[in-house]
Amino acid sequence: MSTTSSSNGLLPTSMSGRHDDVEAGGSARTQDEHHEQLEHDPDDPFDLDNTKNASAQSLRRWRQAALVLNASRRFRYTLDLNKEEHYESRRRMIRAHAQVIRAALLFKLAGEQQIGAVASSSSTPSASTGNFNIDLEKLVSMTRNQNMSSLQQHGGVKGVAEKLKSNLEQGIEEDEKEVIDRKNAFGSNTYPKKKGKSFYMFLWEAWQDLTLIILIIAAVTSLALGIKTEGLKEGWLDGGSIAFAVLLVIIVTAVSDYRQSLQFQNLNDEKRNIQLEVMRGGRTVKISIYDVVVGDVIPLRIGDQVPADGVLISGHSLAIDESSMTGESKIVNKDQKFPFLMSGCKVADGVGSMLVTGVGINTEWGLLMASISEDTGEETPLQVRLNGLATFIGIVGLTVALVVLVALLVRYFTGTTQDSSGATQFVKGTTSISDIVDDCVKIFTIAVTIVVVAVPEGLPLAVTLTLAYSMRKMMADKALVRRLSACETMGSATTICSDKTGTLTLNQMTVVETYAGGSKMDVADNPSGLHPKLVALISEGVAQNTTGNVFHPKDGGEVEISGSPTEKAILSWAYKLGMKFDTIRSESAIIHAFPFNSEKKRGGVAVLRGDSEVFIHWKGAAEIVLGCCTQYMDSNGTLQPIDSQKEFFRLAIDAMAKNSLRCVAIACRTQELNKVPKEQEDLDKWSLPEDELTLLAIVGIKDPCRPGVREAVRICTSAGVKVRMVTGDNLQTAKAIALECGILASDTEAVEPTIIEGKVFRELSEKEREQVAKRITVMGRSSPNDKLLLVQALRKNGDVVAVTGDGTNDAPALHEADIGLSMGISGTEVAKESSDIIILDDNFASVVKVVRWGRSVYANIQKFIQFQLTVNVAALIINVVAAMSSGDVPLKAVQLLWVNLIMDTLGALALATEPPTDHLMHRTPVGRREPLITNIMWRNLLVQSFYQVAVLLVLNFAGLSVLGLSQDSNHAHAVEVKNTMIFNAFVMCQIFNEFNARKPDEMNVFSGVSKNPLFVAIVGVTFVLQIIIVTFLGEFAHTVALSWQLWLASIVIGLVSWPLAVVGKLIPVPRTPMSVYFKKPFRKYRASRSA
Repeated sequence: MSTTSSSNGLLPTSMSGRHDDVEAGGSARTQDEHHEQLEHDPDDPFDLDNTKNASAQSLRRWRQAALVLNASRRFRYTLDLNKEEHYESRRRMIRAHAQVIRAALLFKLAGEQQIGAVASSSSTPSASTGNFNIDLEKLVSMTRNQNMSSLQQHGGVKGVAEKLKSNLEQGIEEDEKEVIDRKNAFGSNTYPKKKGKSFYMFLWEAWQDLTLIILIIAAVTSLALGIKTEGLKEGWLDGGSIAFAVLLVIIVTAVSDYRQSLQFQNLNDEKRNIQLEVMRGGRTVKISIYDVVVGDVIPLRIGDQVPADGVLISGHSLAIDESSMTGESKIVNKDQKFPFLMSGCKVADGVGSMLVTGVGINTEWGLLMASISEDTGEETPLQVRLNGLATFIGIVGLTVALVVLVALLVRYFTGTTQDSSGATQFVKGTTSISDIVDDCVKIFTIAVTIVVVAVPEGLPLAVTLTLAYSMRKMMADKALVRRLSACETMGSATTICSDKTGTLTLNQMTVVETYAGGSKMDVADNPSGLHPKLVALISEGVAQNTTGNVFHPKDGGEVEISGSPTEKAILSWAYKLGMKFDTIRSESAIIHAFPFNSEKKRGGVAVLRGDSEVFIHWKGAAEIVLGCCTQYMDSNGTLQPIDSQKEFFRLAIDAMAKNSLRCVAIACRTQELNKVPKEQEDLDKWSLPEDELTLLAIVGIKDPCRPGVREAVRICTSAGVKVRMVTGDNLQTAKAIALECGILASDTEAVEPTIIEGKVFRELSEKEREQVAKRITVMGRSSPNDKLLLVQALRKNGDVVAVTGDGTNDAPALHEADIGLSMGISGTEVAKESSDIIILDDNFASVVKVVRWGRSVYANIQKFIQFQLTVNVAALIINVVAAMSSGDVPLKAVQLLWVNLIMDTLGALALATEPPTDHLMHRTPVGRREPLITNIMWRNLLVQSFYQVAVLLVLNFAGLSVLGLSQDSNHAHAVEVKNTMIFNAFVMCQIFNEFNARKPDEMNVFSGVSKNPLFVAIVGVTFVLQIIIVTFLGEFAHTVALSWQLWLASIVIGLVSWPLAVVGKLIPVPRTPMSVYFKKPFRKYRASRSA
């Protein structure tokens, strides 16, 4: 796919011979057509196709290039480029003065409590620590200062746990009163949020629009002059009506923006509400991060966020990334010498468990979060390009307004302008200064009002409105958007690299086949044919080499097994074999562990039995563990050489893999005690032996395909989005699932490189990887780095890549991809933070829904642009031609402000909330720099604009005779009726044209209209308000009541736009975008200057 520049949002990506569909976002393009015109333009500040990793310099450049009459409105939801700097300075200050800042915050919260205005998020603990034997201040001080001597004085982590009445193995009691007591004594794990902007702040910002300020000044001047010349009863109308219209625009804008800010706030709250596991009463329970209390015991795994301050209980190879708090990007190893853990940091490696000693504002992280406001702003490619488009239109609008201003002033002072009764307005030496000023203010007001209509400051905000609506709806479709731009970029996705486990499959795993004792077991979990020694070794290997847990309720209820789906499946299987989980863990101790690693595909532990025996247990990918085995244990408990049986086991693994089973092998070996390091420091660096292993068992785990995945893959394929499976499972399992899901159409496709191992792909040269990447459909036994290499290769080929990932090691690929999709259930916090969208149900079908919404965002923006530009073009031409020829404009300031309201806010609301249709998924993806205004849109808006201009100019110049008003004895009244008719017909055209904008490329513009009640309501409200304005607000809006015949005529004029739109859609459009012709002269000129 070729890419091109997009100046002012007008230029295209590339072209094709296929018929473009605006609603579907256009079609894919061939690579070589129009190559000369479609080169990337480095001088174009609006050519940011991917703002995800754009530099602050690029973002500053496009803002400076935008012609902005109201920066606070245009850039309201964009990124605060000084945010990082502010965050860093606050972090440094808090690290240096944490105690003082905490004291000040507590004092402030206590004051708020005194007056009964404390926020619900208050985390202020009472002074008393209740029944606990440790003082809150001492606890906070010990953790914050990482004071080892203080920890030793309290008796180490065990002593602190006793004083906090917590059990290091079982946690606190699972009791509501217990949790409340701890919150009262030590605070809750929340912090007072900085209050968002109030509604009054939005009102204040809304009126700071330069054009509105000029209109307010014009209104005040007009008001003063009017009252002075005509008296209060009549004189206030002109100025008062403009002031009221401006006030209405300000209120509607403020309400719209305030509602959006609340919505973003809710989404931010959702993002921060992390779910995590804690031990309570010996049971692993899932709770919100806000419900963590002092005394909780929390297991830590790779990718987790440390949810509160605490002390390490035990850990293996535990490494913490503290960069979010210290600013230093080095990884810190945690052990008994350095046991303190800081809230907000991430687990980079290893496993462990911690005792919580500080929560909420008693932690540095809490103080930092309480002192910085959440930045909801962000750049999106469409925002940048729409700013370019708004700038381009703004320049045209300002130029036109200036020309109109000069023309009207020239006509006025040359005595050509006449009032409604036909009298000359300016007579040299006769007209008073007061009248001249009054007339000049009216002329100036007309010019300013043209700017209001012509400069679409609301255009970039239409993106925010559409994205905000889409985000809310995507939430209902189980997708939480972390980055706004991902919504729209997803519409351009050409390929999705998906994980297998949990995304394409259900992640509900059960062991269905077992090979143990040298043969296949008749029943996977029946131990009757196995020697007790073999069962004991399997049980010890499973119980100790796991991050899961088995809980036996005291009341004798059903056993509860927790952990990852794979761990749960293996623990359930071993439990049925007779494993005594708690007994095994009490009789032997883990002295060292190698946590499961997605690169090595296995994990191991060294277990000390009593004081003399050390066993090393390994568990992992079957063929990899099998390769490390030299013997196996037969059904009699005797060790046998594996050489003669190795082929049997390999065939067994292949057979299970072909049946879509995940194969896991369990093996062990003994280790002489004198070869095990004695010192803790040496032990931490010790590599567990992984050779000469004894194979104990191979299990086949079934993970069924998700219902609906095959259909979702089919929808993607028909939409031009290629689905690729990237999995850590072996190639046979991956192939079987890919066939089941429809990713591979048949067995004949399953040849290299369509189906490839990660290792093979990794060893290719960069150039070879780019060639092979296009053809890959399934990648098995892949590491996270292989996924990253695949993403990079695909992006270099011009693909817009979406990637799913759940592990910490997936973070680089999620960050590199155009759209990173993390898993809400199985994903680690590190993966979620690196992603753009969180798929809350881990379901591939939800990914497809995100694609639909992405395409819908782009289509809805284009609908709004087409609608708005039609109004822009028509209003500009009518007023310019009328002003030049007669010295007056038929559409007055108040009327144009009303049109501006329909256009900017109500129109955006109506069209931005169009739900996605199946039609969107029948086309290929939108290109990276797809033209914002396609030829089809140009055709539609020009057809409608020319019709509106023609009809309204006829009414303006021949309206008196056409409407039968030429015989009216009251000429001034006849002119007022004619001008009201022009205004009414113009608004009717916009109301009916709003339906046309819904379906830019379909004949039936009414399909699905009933599914969008908001659209119908807005059209209805606009129509009712128009009746009120014309009929009842005559003096105020410069209108007079129209007869039913003229109302009917106005509706018919608007109604004609429907059949006209149908006829217009029959007109063929050229393949080369009009924008190319616009840019050619500028490019040639620039090329000649630089030559």
